[in-house]
Amino acid sequence: MFELTPGERALYRRLNTPEKIQRFLDEKIAYNKEPEAPTCYGPRLVLRHRLAHCMEGAMFAAAALRVNGFEPLLLDLEAVRDDDHVLAIYRTQGAWGAIAKSNYTGLRSREPVYRTLRELAMSYFEHYFNLRREKTMRRYSRPVNLARFDRIHWMTSEEPLWPIPDYLFVLPHRPVLTRAMERNLCKMDKRTFGAGRFGAW
Repeated sequence: MFELTPGERALYRRLNTPEKIQRFLDEKIAYNKEPEAPTCYGPRLVLRHRLAHCMEGAMFAAAALRVNGFEPLLLDLEAVRDDDHVLAIYRTQGAWGAIAKSNYTGLRSREPVYRTLRELAMSYFEHYFNLRREKTMRRYSRPVNLARFDRIHWMTSEEPLWPIPDYLFVLPHRPVLTRAMERNLCKMDKRTFGAGRFGAW
């Protein structure tokens, strides 16, 4: 299946719920700080190096979801004066949930209780901020099915997977705020800011 090694297949089969995938990302995979040069590890390299940033974690989660019967879907959240954030998303009983790797506590998983992708995306808004305490999320993409990248063997590649974030970058994104809303945004209060950065490097 998808050219997986027996060890990879066994691991993915154990990670047979979104909760287990998220726990594995949180507890077994360190946050990739990219100290020297940017990386774009696929799932196989995430397992080898035990490192992932949000893009890498989302691809790993999408691979685990796929092995367990879900479509391998990503959603990109676009920000200003901040990095984008990428989620692995899934749907159960008509509702959307998400799995994510993040250095910020509020940008990780979401239970599958959101009826629309906008609802899911907006659940991240109050937790998406930069070090100046600005709320920075502005747009979200449509879902991207990673099956379109099977030709580059994204689940097992040992090469950087830059075509995937490049594709996310050029996708149309839907705005979540009007200009007037943007002008009226308040900065994060210090307590929520501190909570969101709990454990961050």
